[in-house]
Amino acid sequence: MTSIPAAVAYSQDGIGTAGRTGVLLSHGFTGSPVSVRAWAEHLAGQGFSVRLPLLPGHGTSWEELARTPWRAWYGEYEQAYEDLARRTDRIVAAGLSMGGALALRLAAQHDVAGVVVVNPGLTFADPRARYAGLLKYVMRSVPAIGNSIRLEGQDEGAYLRTPVAAVHQLAGLFRDTTALLPRVTAPTLVFRSNIDPVVPETSIEVLRQHLGSADLEIIRLTNSYHVATMDHDAPFIFDRSADFIRHVSAGTSV
Repeated sequence: MTSIPAAVAYSQDGIGTAGRTGVLLSHGFTGSPVSVRAWAEHLAGQGFSVRLPLLPGHGTSWEELARTPWRAWYGEYEQAYEDLARRTDRIVAAGLSMGGALALRLAAQHDVAGVVVVNPGLTFADPRARYAGLLKYVMRSVPAIGNSIRLEGQDEGAYLRTPVAAVHQLAGLFRDTTALLPRVTAPTLVFRSNIDPVVPETSIEVLRQHLGSADLEIIRLTNSYHVATMDHDAPFIFDRSADFIRHVSAGTSV
């Protein structure tokens, strides 16, 4: 299997005062850094130090993802945090979809200045997902969940198939992250698409119910589907998140 074009990590050290703030981004399940690359570049253009790792099992083949435990995804994200922490004074954790779950889990275990997530996944839309631990023995993969984008001509570089074994791993990540949500006390900004065929509204309900932070803002997106960072609302997400990062870096929230 050939690698997905441009499915590579992104790293940029900032300059000046803004460069002392690090932003750690993550792409989503079965996707690649392509889905949030423009977001990362925009934040780097604002002077922030940015890291966007390629998560293990991604950017290669769905068969490899099927063999990858969720703790490897989180481990790569956490390692990027540790690298960024050595170079900056504060870090904001951010992510799309499953990347949002990774950002929230990191915020529960490490000191972060803030959290920014786009359509964060904590629950499943497909009821079959709860049986993935059994289904993985009878079906290796199901049709892809990628490219849920309203704007025409976009491609996030996601796999054409979704490995059922990896869905089982994703369920483990969701359970673990949900249990840790009360420990997330940093200001949290959530962008949520009104129409999202991938992540159900129950994910937002779980976040509201269990998040430890009293500073939670949820902004609704009216013109984007799941991969909103490549959709019509992307410029708004980029600008609004940059404002949020500047405010939490200064010790205040918006």
